[in-house]
Amino acid sequence: MFLVNTIIPQKDINAKQIDSRVSIFCKTFLLGRLLRKCNIIKLKGASCLQVFKFIFQLIFSGKNLYQLLQTKGYEPPFEKDVVYDFLNSVSYNWRKFLLLLSSKIIKRKLYPLTSEKRINVLIFDDSVYSRPRSKAVELLAKVRDHATGKYVKGLRLLTMGWSDGNSFIPVAFSLLSSRKEENRYNGIKADIDKRTNGYKRRQEALGKATEVMFDLLEGATKYDIPVDYILFDSWFAFPKIIGKVLEYEKQVVCRLKSLPNIRYRYKGRNLSLKQLYNTVKKKPGNEIIASVIVGMEVDEIDSKFQAKIIFVSDDNKNGWIALLTTDTSLKDQEIIRIYGKRWDIEVFFKMSKSYLKLAKEFQGRSYDMMVAHTTIVFARYILLALENRKFKDSKTFGNMFFELCDELDDIRFIESLYLVLDLLKQSLIDCLKLSEQKIDQLFNHFAELLPRYFIEPLMIFNSES
Repeated sequence: MFLVNTIIPQKDINAKQIDSRVSIFCKTFLLGRLLRKCNIIKLKGASCLQVFKFIFQLIFSGKNLYQLLQTKGYEPPFEKDVVYDFLNSVSYNWRKFLLLLSSKIIKRKLYPLTSEKRINVLIFDDSVYSRPRSKAVELLAKVRDHATGKYVKGLRLLTMGWSDGNSFIPVAFSLLSSRKEENRYNGIKADIDKRTNGYKRRQEALGKATEVMFDLLEGATKYDIPVDYILFDSWFAFPKIIGKVLEYEKQVVCRLKSLPNIRYRYKGRNLSLKQLYNTVKKKPGNEIIASVIVGMEVDEIDSKFQAKIIFVSDDNKNGWIALLTTDTSLKDQEIIRIYGKRWDIEVFFKMSKSYLKLAKEFQGRSYDMMVAHTTIVFARYILLALENRKFKDSKTFGNMFFELCDELDDIRFIESLYLVLDLLKQSLIDCLKLSEQKIDQLFNHFAELLPRYFIEPLMIFNSES
């Protein structure tokens, strides 16, 4: 017979909620401790970890904050002002939090599982943080979308991420405004305390992307994230930047842009990229058209270094693209394979915007809120990346996202159904004066009629002898 007392009791429902993947993620990586290390603390009321988890899980409910609070019968754990105060704090160090979290996961969970021969890379790229309908957002500016070549209203999201070719982990980011004052709709709020982390991030937002890039790289170096190569697209591929990366004892693999003022030393001549292509000997019928060792120099620091450039066939208007590496010992095919890992960050941007509601979930006006929410979105992606790595199957990130939503929905459904059954049982006792034995028989008969997809979640099992 089916035993009624095996229907999940309240304590088991609570345990199931605690053991949900989000809770396990927070426990495993001691997120509460990491938050405190980053000055993310509250003096009274709900703890920062509670608020963080609430916002973190909000995406999986399928509702925004307003919709959730308006849900009939839902009792929020705290007032909505608690959420907005948390996101708008100017003193919280979200840069440090993401660095601590990502470095811990990379060094403890991902790096030990991979072969020493596997290439680990840091990838730099930027994407538009779009706020098309905003007017009063702090540091809102006209920024150029590299994908379309058009200017849009928003900020630039400069991101540094780590990849081993299997998992991508966002490590650090900066939300950049425009350096040109005439392109900015709004400036920095006048009443911001200049000693705070928030003010420092605002000042950084007005800097050059190529300079901020090295601020992010400093963080990866400080927390000793294992890296073999630095990858970036042609927007950062200037001799000065490449030479500076070498100072960090890291090698570069990047795509080149054909600019007439950038010269490469080849056979005693200083040639532009297009002139170099026309000069080198071609390999007919190959994907790799040509490869050559060139000299490069950075006048500002009187530095010289060698690099290897390969020309790869492509269907664009030139018919070729050029890739550069400072590791001249790399084989041509290996350069292409390593640079191919840069695609991971494009998948990350797509996932964050399409599924995780980057720049959409909260429409706050403060720079601090945008930084805080972006950090939480990146932490969500880290959870999905770990789940994807853990199960190592054919699930896409989109499927993984919806499975997490379904799991949290199941928990809420099970709890609601249990409460209904519990009330029914009590009513039978009070109104019909039925014995416990009769009620058990009634419930067991009811359980036998349930479809299997109801029985399994409720943990009702057959104990016939």
